[in-house]
Amino acid sequence: MVSENHQRVLDPEQDTAALKALTHPLRIRLLGLLRQDGPATASELAVQTGESSASTSYHLRVLAKYAFVAEAEHRDGRERRWQAVHSVTSWSNKAMEASPGSRVFVSFLRRRQIEHLEASLIRYEADIADGRLGQEWTEPSGISDLMPRLTPESLTELWQTLDQKLAELTARDAGDPRAAQVVLLTAGLPLAPRDPGVEPDAAAPAQTDTEDAS
Repeated sequence: MVSENHQRVLDPEQDTAALKALTHPLRIRLLGLLRQDGPATASELAVQTGESSASTSYHLRVLAKYAFVAEAEHRDGRERRWQAVHSVTSWSNKAMEASPGSRVFVSFLRRRQIEHLEASLIRYEADIADGRLGQEWTEPSGISDLMPRLTPESLTELWQTLDQKLAELTARDAGDPRAAQVVLLTAGLPLAPRDPGVEPDAAAPAQTDTEDAS
């Protein structure tokens, strides 16, 4: 979804320590805030997260050790400003399946992404209600939970098509002052057929096959 210069591809064999560093919830949140809102100091991030500046400063240094963040241009000489080095962290699912530790990392990150979606929805609704976003964003915004039947090849093609189209649209809108940051979370999770003799999982959501109109 971004150019290679803005993407960090993690290797489960070579980046074991970096993977472990990212399994800390606060570090993931700090990295996400820097990617979402731009450079910030440890004190500014402490206010946003409810942590102490000593804690955010420590975890920022850990992220810097593994090249996820770096010092940004300072507004003054009193406190470091930090910025994310990459826009996206990615990996090969096949490579991650090679070890239990890597699988745990992927599972952890995916659940953090779901939490990010919920937080983003709350923020979006507040921004619309309070007038921080114009009404022109109401119609195209939304969440879908479609459940098509696809082959592995078709699902792969879908990801590739989405990546290519998103890169094209991002480049087209780069200089448009109307452009806003959009949280776009996508999922492609195949489900095996249920055994007719097994009771449905009560915690699993019912199939809704809905999509917000746009």
